[in-house]
Amino acid sequence: MGAVRRLLPLVILALVACTRSSASDLGLSAIAEPLPALSGETLQGGAVTPADYRGRVVVVNFWATWCGPCRREQPALQRLWERFESRGVYFLGVDTRDDPAAARAWIEEFGVTYPSIQDASGAYADDFAYVGLPDTYVADRSGTMRYQVLGEIDPDELARAIEDVLATEG
Repeated sequence: MGAVRRLLPLVILALVACTRSSASDLGLSAIAEPLPALSGETLQGGAVTPADYRGRVVVVNFWATWCGPCRREQPALQRLWERFESRGVYFLGVDTRDDPAAARAWIEEFGVTYPSIQDASGAYADDFAYVGLPDTYVADRSGTMRYQVLGEIDPDELARAIEDVLATEG
């Protein structure tokens, strides 16, 4: 019975990950919530602190190597980063409850050049109150999240959200 109790959280996580309770929950929506502070060692070998992105438009993407929709959206996220980097937009990946070696292999496989930190315990995911993977958030320069994408991104939709936040702030 003890083994079943230890495995139950993993079974629940597997059922919830990469899913939502309702299709109507998926997609882009406007929000107005403070961006939680994110920091840590990057999978690429550096470090991230809030000072790195303070005063910038920020795109935060929660992902994991075991998440199929995360795998499908990763190339588009890299392209969006390349498109918006010169305009001062900061992308940050958050690898959630994942194996560090697998996550570093993912970074290499997809040629991810924006920083990604690990969230081994799920504490950052809890700060964002997300339900499953992937999730993406766009915050303005003042540190307020203006958009969230629950589930796999539509690259055009995410680009419009980033453009909107950039335009709003002139």
